[in-house]
Amino acid sequence: MTNPILSMNQATIKYADLATALRVCSEAGYQSIGLWREPVEEVGLDTAVKMVKDSGLRVSTMCRGGFFTMEEGPARRASIDDNRKLIEETAALDCHVLVLVVGGLPEGSKDLTGARLRIGEALAELEKDALDAGVTLAIEPLHPMYCTDRACVSTLGQALDIAAPFNPKAVGVTVDTFHIFWDPQVQESIARAGREGRIATYQVCDWKTPLEADPLLSRHYMGEGVIDFKPLTEAVWNTGWRGDIECELFNQKIWDTDPAVVAKKVSDAFDKEVAPYWPL
Repeated sequence: MTNPILSMNQATIKYADLATALRVCSEAGYQSIGLWREPVEEVGLDTAVKMVKDSGLRVSTMCRGGFFTMEEGPARRASIDDNRKLIEETAALDCHVLVLVVGGLPEGSKDLTGARLRIGEALAELEKDALDAGVTLAIEPLHPMYCTDRACVSTLGQALDIAAPFNPKAVGVTVDTFHIFWDPQVQESIARAGREGRIATYQVCDWKTPLEADPLLSRHYMGEGVIDFKPLTEAVWNTGWRGDIECELFNQKIWDTDPAVVAKKVSDAFDKEVAPYWPL
């Protein structure tokens, strides 16, 4: 039986449409799923809401918002408006966490400091929308190799500093093992995130070298790489956070595998590598 706290992030079975993803997860015994906006918008929000309700699954997170590091102008206004729309979609799906990949350097820029400042400015515009909708905007720090193109926030500490001025119900953080396991301050940062009430989601997958030609596709099943899930999982547990734990895998070989097979492998890996450190 699939562990009741394990959630399948839809990116792990990328080629499954929404109906297939919901069916596969239900048949495999999952109780929750992390959705991505594209499959939801493909069927339309109202239809997606009904499909999710009929499936009986919880929606642990919605992915992904963010990408607002550009300077003021039409593109930035469009990004802010798009995030407002995503907040509404997240709430409609009875989900309370919208994961943010904040964005890297704007084209032609070398100003990381300015890009990071603009993240806070965007959150200031979105805070009330998030509070009104009951949705937490979960800043996801990404591994430094993604700093310039996807997320100029690389550590949990950086994410917490950016979140600090805002209501924790509106702005939190994503704790993703793939992105933060290397950080010498990770244990202190997880504890701080717990004290500040900022943990919005805990995501697990493994790191293994050599990386793929496209580093984005280098995530592995737990237990196939070098991440020690015991101290990270225990640190999150010790904060008192008790949400669903998502497995999110970007890996071409996994995407090319039957989703039902992937669901079983994720469950088995979770039971071996993560669940022993999360008392039920």
